[in-house]
Amino acid sequence: MKAIWNNTTIADSDDTVVVEDHHYFPISSVQIQYLEPSGTHTTCHWKGVASYNNIRINDDVNVDAA
Repeated sequence: MKAIWNNTTIADSDDTVVVEDHHYFPISSVQIQYLEPSGTHTTCHWKGVASYNNIRINDDVNVDAA
């Protein structure tokens, strides 16, 4: 499974975890140089608190995408 945005691979792994149709990548498979903390947090009664990152490639930003 690959996560690609703006023709750039953000993550690549054969070992994702699927929860509610969303793939979660092991941190070791993520190209963290493309991520920046967004400050957004959400809470789910069974998954707990989620923190989000923006994806930044050059001047393009995908807010809360990771």
